[in-house]
Amino acid sequence: MRHALGLEYDGSAFFGWQRQHQTLTVQQSLEDALSVVADHSVTVICAGRTDTGVHARGQVVHFDSPSERKHRQWMLGVNSNLPGAVRAMWVRTVDDTFHARFGAYSRSYQYTILNRWVRPAIGSSYYGWVRQPLDARRMDRAAKYLVGTHDFSAFRSSGCSANHATREITSIEVCREGDTVLINITANAFLYHMVRNIVGTLIPVGRGEQSVQWFRTVLESGQRELAGKTAASQGLCLVKVRYDPKFKIPEQHEAFPLRP
Repeated sequence: MRHALGLEYDGSAFFGWQRQHQTLTVQQSLEDALSVVADHSVTVICAGRTDTGVHARGQVVHFDSPSERKHRQWMLGVNSNLPGAVRAMWVRTVDDTFHARFGAYSRSYQYTILNRWVRPAIGSSYYGWVRQPLDARRMDRAAKYLVGTHDFSAFRSSGCSANHATREITSIEVCREGDTVLINITANAFLYHMVRNIVGTLIPVGRGEQSVQWFRTVLESGQRELAGKTAASQGLCLVKVRYDPKFKIPEQHEAFPLRP
């Protein structure tokens, strides 16, 4: 029997999603907790593997188990065996055609920049930080060039193992809320470090160091060396994954900026 499960976690407590030797990861923690409840070894598949320091409010996984448990039993049992920085939010029984990774229609991320002169004393693990004033409207105009299907090689890190760099961004918005600048982006899929590289390339546009047209030139060049630096991991959060409605997977609400 196949089950889908929704997760939220504080990425600063883990060395990323994927199980590794001798380091604490989200996958390891979840599989260990599920194995206790199922009374057998459980392997999970996630919608999107997150790096060290990256958070999630809407991660989705699936796992298979012949053990008969009510949804409430899965929830209470798993959460009682998970570390405090990760929680199961819901469980659904799905048919065997559901796949958390390959069945996802889209994934939505939010990147939060604290834009003020002083570094944060509280909640530093939830923000990227930029000291110089950022023009969110300029950043938003530049970001709009990304909407549609493009070759995103310019925003693809060297460790990426994807067969090609073509992806479709369906929406992206940059806006300011007080001292924070929020970048919300949705695509059918993302390349390794793609969102953080996009943010790192929008920042010099927001600081007035580069033009909006320069950002478009970087995209069209396909050259990673022309783009900006990779933005810090702690500002990034996976907020929602969307699937075929027939699976009745809860769609997470758009996340507010992470607060401590």
